[in-house]
Amino acid sequence: MSNTAQQEMAQQNGSPAPDPIEKVSIVISRGSLEGVYPGLIMANGARMEGMEASVFFTFFGLDAINKSKQDKIKVATVGNPGLHMATWAGAIPGVSAMVTGKLGKEMEKLDIPPIPEFVEMIADSGAPLYGCKASVDLFGLSDDDLIPQVDSVITVGEFYEMSAGAQIVFT
Repeated sequence: MSNTAQQEMAQQNGSPAPDPIEKVSIVISRGSLEGVYPGLIMANGARMEGMEASVFFTFFGLDAINKSKQDKIKVATVGNPGLHMATWAGAIPGVSAMVTGKLGKEMEKLDIPPIPEFVEMIADSGAPLYGCKASVDLFGLSDDDLIPQVDSVITVGEFYEMSAGAQIVFT
């Protein structure tokens, strides 16, 4: 629901309108398809609504901005309760690739871009992308391992400073 729609609904109900969200900082911490896409969709939606947005990639979420991994992200099939019957088969070789391929085709029908294109599109919209320094150090990565759209690798403290006044969304 857009900020305008929220304000109209509040007027109809006779209650004060909530303050509109103007800034979001999104944290992507999981390196699976279902871990990365929600954050990208939220960031893109924020930018489309005219909000300021930034994305902070931490822990396995770094895969989305890692040159060697960003186009190899798959659905996590083992222990994924959202897959229902497929969960029991998730450990069988090839199941994750099959589920990822099927989901990719469905997303393509909905015009949802693949992760590399989506990340580039969000960066092009003006949303800064940040890597988590602690995670980059933990995994032995360097700036050269990350895609060129990453603005910088920052500490959690720096992320919080940059997020002042923002709604922080953890996906």
